[in-house]
Amino acid sequence: MAGATTADRGERDEAEVSPSGPPPPRLRLPRLRTLIVGGVLVVLVGAGSVWALYGSQWLRVESVTASGTEILTPEQVREAAAVPVGAPLVSVDTGAIADRIRRRLPRVDSVDVVRSWPHGIGLKVTERKSVLIVEDARNKGKFVEVDHEGVRFATVDKAPKGVPRLELTPDQAGAAASLRRFGTDRLVREAVRVGGHLPAAVARDTRTVRVRSYDDISLGLTGGRTVVWGSAEKGGAKGRVLRSLMKAAPKASHFDVSVPTAPAVSGS
Repeated sequence: MAGATTADRGERDEAEVSPSGPPPPRLRLPRLRTLIVGGVLVVLVGAGSVWALYGSQWLRVESVTASGTEILTPEQVREAAAVPVGAPLVSVDTGAIADRIRRRLPRVDSVDVVRSWPHGIGLKVTERKSVLIVEDARNKGKFVEVDHEGVRFATVDKAPKGVPRLELTPDQAGAAASLRRFGTDRLVREAVRVGGHLPAAVARDTRTVRVRSYDDISLGLTGGRTVVWGSAEKGGAKGRVLRSLMKAAPKASHFDVSVPTAPAVSGS
């Protein structure tokens, strides 16, 4: 049988060295142009957005509003905030604004600073509520307001109506040692704790909260009535016992709940 011819061998050699499968796809020119144009558009849109937010006269702070005030005025809040009017709205540091308001206006308990697109900044404040007042030792005739956390936040010329007066009496026996151990601020917070456990009717009638020491707190009520509370511990139980005592002896003038398991009533 005759061997393969030179032409036949050449065809076989070409078949053996040729790569298997179809040739790799080539990027067609129209598709390449589309990708380039899309990339350019993305860059232009991004640059335009940055310019609109930071470089243009659009989206800049033009107005500042304040809400939630009761004793403070919106003008005081806006002044304390010192919002940079005319600055790009996106660059305004809302955290720094809130810090300035709380630092400059101690009466403010919390503040929410929001961007009001396209041109405004909104300031919503919550003011502290006084639960006790203390006579200012350095300014006779003035009073310091104390909130539910024991924070002294404002000095006023006139005592707020319906807020009990806190009386610290460190000159009496045992009080000096208590002040050295706990400090005035701690004793004020203990007095606030007592106020938080008073029955609503008792709280309305309370005129003074007297603190002689950590475990010697008493209340002065309307009608000359008094309540010996003791320490601020077990406040919930003491409040419940006091309410029951007042119902059982409505004409009594002296109540002692310092030991809630062994209360006492007198002056009925």
